[in-house]
Amino acid sequence: MSQPDKIAIVTGGSRGIGAAVSRGLAEDGYSVIVNYATDGASAGRVVDEIRKAGGQAFAIQADVSKEDDILRMFSAIDNMPGRLAVLVNNGGITGGFARVEAISAQVLQKVFAVNVLGAFLCSREAVKRMSTKRGGNGGSIVFLTSRAAQLGGAGEWVHYAATKGAIDTLTVGLGKEVALEGIRVNAVSAGLIETDLHAAAGAPDRTARLAATIPMGRAGTAREVAESIRWLVSPAAGYVTATTVAVAGGR
Repeated sequence: MSQPDKIAIVTGGSRGIGAAVSRGLAEDGYSVIVNYATDGASAGRVVDEIRKAGGQAFAIQADVSKEDDILRMFSAIDNMPGRLAVLVNNGGITGGFARVEAISAQVLQKVFAVNVLGAFLCSREAVKRMSTKRGGNGGSIVFLTSRAAQLGGAGEWVHYAATKGAIDTLTVGLGKEVALEGIRVNAVSAGLIETDLHAAAGAPDRTARLAATIPMGRAGTAREVAESIRWLVSPAAGYVTATTVAVAGGR
């Protein structure tokens, strides 16, 4: 069903899971804001694909680790026709592979700024616009978390796992906080997914190497994660909030 008056923001929407989510929400009739930090070319390609398929999409540059960028992005959306109905907090970085004893303060600050601070601030701005207590019409917020939050990421990226643990808590707390304001807040906990995240972290063979550790025997796809997010923001999940759905092949 077409919803041209409804806007969906997908942070980190230019590649991988974010791109799949952007395409899926456009198929569902949302006007999609494809947010990106640096890769404008990839964001432009996603927007072009959506438009060629008959959907509505716009690319907006904003580094979610910077409050001024976030405020600029939401201000731009305020000037668009329609209202904000969905926020998918997908933007995130791993900080690369490193043991805790070797991690630098600079890397920690960057990973927490993007993955935690960015998600908090984007959600803050979304609540201001969605909350029925503030004159909004409600909406849905979805976070991308990771099974690393439960597994710990030992020997690889405890720093990344810790940021996702924070997101798990944010999902529960914010979900309860705004439950009477027409806003549902949920998360998808992704397992081993075939995206360029692993190569960017320095281990392009990681999905193939770890596939045997997954009960289903394979890595997941970005599309499979996106489908769960599409369900969470849909009326079919109307009684689901403050909940994390694992999309991890049983891992």
